[in-house]
Amino acid sequence: MIAEFEILNEEERELMFKAPILVSILIAGADNKFEKSELKKAVTISQNRKNAAREGLIEFYQMLSEGFEDKLMVTIQNYPIEAKDRTPLLVEELAGLNAVLPKLEKVFAIEYYESIRDIAKKIASASGGVLGYMAIGFEESKLVDLHMVNNPA
Repeated sequence: MIAEFEILNEEERELMFKAPILVSILIAGADNKFEKSELKKAVTISQNRKNAAREGLIEFYQMLSEGFEDKLMVTIQNYPIEAKDRTPLLVEELAGLNAVLPKLEKVFAIEYYESIRDIAKKIASASGGVLGYMAIGFEESKLVDLHMVNNPA
């Protein structure tokens, strides 16, 4: 187990591991369709982060990356098909991090928060746009800053 998670209960630990998946689903499905490029980007990010995450998060991403694609696809199936129905549920679940992050060591909590925001931005930029311009769609732009999660800094 990750040392920083020892003070958390099982439900809180589960949310910490589930949040990057929820962020991936929230952003990739914001425009009511899951584009292959966005889902592939989410999987690639999880794989890359197990070796190149912020130092305090390497162990977390090593654990998260195991079976990430399967977890992502199964989790998508557990939510409504329509973004208008799915988004509020994801926002509410991610807002649960507001009770968990303050319990963690501040540096770890900040790195985690910045990491999930970075995931959101990279997925939002994964499709669309021309030469890097207008890559983030309107629906994604309303969610990409993860306003439902308070900055622990």
